[in-house]
Amino acid sequence: MAENQQIEVATAEKADARAIIKKHVLISMGVGAVPIPIVDVAAVTGVQLSMISKLARAHGVQFAEDLGKSLLASLVGGVGSKALVTSFLGSALKAIPVVGSAIGAVTFPAIAGATTYAVGKVFDKHFAEGGTMLDFKPNDVKEYFSEELDKGKEVVTNITKTVKKPFTRGKGRDVEPESDIDIN
Repeated sequence: MAENQQIEVATAEKADARAIIKKHVLISMGVGAVPIPIVDVAAVTGVQLSMISKLARAHGVQFAEDLGKSLLASLVGGVGSKALVTSFLGSALKAIPVVGSAIGAVTFPAIAGATTYAVGKVFDKHFAEGGTMLDFKPNDVKEYFSEELDKGKEVVTNITKTVKKPFTRGKGRDVEPESDIDIN
């Protein structure tokens, strides 16, 4: 009986974590479209901190905002430096009048969503395995972060296709919008 309850709790935590990550990926993509360079990066960072906080709560782990900021900076800045550079370039493009704004408005939301996905998956796995904020080591998850970042790019592509579907109706295509976006 106790074993079944543990399985149910673990399944509920996993479902909660997926929902938390999905919600924050979508929010990151939305705030990533903010047309003001650097403000978009700060907004996405805030969204990612909120997500880490909610994932910690879902797993019964204590969250400390200052430590969360430090760990997030270490993870994305050190381990995921490619993601950080790409993010800042996507944001900086918005400073170029007209063309840069258009390109940045398309590229940065995708980068923000993929990075948020990877951050969420890394912290979810860490917390699910009994880890805490105090024993999180960004260098230990470098490879996993990179794998999840690649998966995050696929997730964002699927989200973008799903969002476009309702707008293609009446243009020679009979497409039904998907009711749910899968971000496993």
